Amino acid sequence: MKKNLLIIAGVLCATIVLASGQFEKAMGKNVPAIFSAESPEALQDVINQLNRIGEAEGNRWEPYYYTAFGYIRMSFMYENAEDKDKYLDLGMKAVEKGETINPNDSELEAMRGYIHMMKLTVDPATRGMTYSGLAFTSFQKAIKLNPDNPRAHYLMGRMQYGTAQFMGGGTEDACGSIFKALALFDKEGEKDNPFAPSWGKESTQEAIQEFCEKGE
Repeated sequence: MKKNLLIIAGVLCATIVLASGQFEKAMGKNVPAIFSAESPEALQDVINQLNRIGEAEGNRWEPYYYTAFGYIRMSFMYENAEDKDKYLDLGMKAVEKGETINPNDSELEAMRGYIHMMKLTVDPATRGMTYSGLAFTSFQKAIKLNPDNPRAHYLMGRMQYGTAQFMGGGTEDACGSIFKALALFDKEGEKDNPFAPSWGKESTQEAIQEFCEKGE
């Protein structure tokens, strides 16, 4: 009986290791692809793969985080407001799925704010009052949840810059947030979770050159 139990335990351990290896292999392929896909068709294929990974695992939030990011990228590929809204709404659903697994997470909250910010840009004149408040609230919450999250500070800076441009104000607050983000990126080291978000440093450097070093 004891021998049989040991055999069963060994099989279960092997199954867990295999499943973990499959998850890592699938994520290792699809996470880079969500950033590099260059057409809506290619991007949708990666999103579909990530959704399948999320559904198969059931307890990992990362596939839904990158699905949301993919839908934001998808919205950039269309000019029509209806299409943009459609993909941004799908991105929000992905964030909400991630939050059921990993609630009160700084990265997911920052992604929520990113989607609000992109919804605003679809029609700033009519959506400014609603979506600016939602975006700022999410970025503030993301920073409160993790003050060292560089993506939250970077996105906050982008939001502050856009607001200043629209309202005719200065860019001091925006540049402060963006420089803060860069400092945090420089401190961001190796993570225990290889699929935790790490994007944004290059975009932050570009924002500094575009918004801050030129004094715009």
